[in-house]
Order: sequence, then C-alpha cells, then structure tokens
Amino acid sequence: MVDAARARKLADRIQKVVAEMLERRIKDPRLGFVTVTDARLTNDLRDATVYYTVFGSAEEKAGTGAALESAKGVIRSEVGRQTGLRHTPSLTFVMDEVQENAQHIEELLAKARRADAEVARAAATAKPAGDPDPYKAPREFQDEDERGDD
Repeated sequence: MVDAARARKLADRIQKVVAEMLERRIKDPRLGFVTVTDARLTNDLRDATVYYTVFGSAEEKAGTGAALESAKGVIRSEVGRQTGLRHTPSLTFVMDEVQENAQHIEELLAKARRADAEVARAAATAKPAGDPDPYKAPREFQDEDERGDD
C-alpha cells in the first residue's frame, strides 16, 4: 500500500496528463468541449478514475464518452510514460455530474424561497384564532376569603 499523499500527487499528475492529451493529441471529432475535473487513484495504484464534464447536448456527451473510451489505450500509455510507475494504472472515465447536481440544488432552494415568501405573506395578515392573549393572567385577590385557602 502507498500512503495517501503519494496517491493524491499521482492522481493530480494523471489529471494533468489526461487533460493535456485531450487538448493536444486526441483528435477524435466526437470529442466535445471536455474538462477533466478530477482524478482519483486507488491506494494500490492499480486503478485510476478520471472525472470529466462536457459542455453540450446529450448526444455530444455520449459522443465524448465514446471518444474517451476509444482513446483510453493511448492515454494510458502516455500516463505510464510520464508518471514512471512500474504498473500503469487502468483508466476509467466517469462523467462528473457536479454541474447538474448543483443546478438541481439551486432549483430546490429557489422553490423553498418562494414557499417561504408565500408563508410570510400569509402570516403578515393573519390574526389569532382565539383570544389575542391566550395566556391567562394571574388573578389578583382583594382579601383572603376570596382565595379559598383556609
């Protein structure tokens, strides 16, 4: 096993190598506007997961995924050459859905804000259903006979 700091450094290096390869050497027409967002490496340095985002439609995203899968061997050999590892890790490309999740959360927060504003608007004109002061004030007695304590 390798310590986590070394695995993280290698993962960062793999991320940079993959990004450079996609920018400069991979000329697949299916490859869309892709950004490598993260890379994670297992502790045994055998498997690397590369996360990416694609700007475009669903067809462009699917085409980019297919292009990455077809270029996986070339990218892996370049990763092995630039990292100098004895065993080059196998690469897995995963679509990073952070943008879609963030957009969904923003939509939910906007919906909650609208609901809160509607409740506040209704509460501004609301009146209590019972007495205006529902708490009983303590009774004051004039003399000891009215109190009932003998």
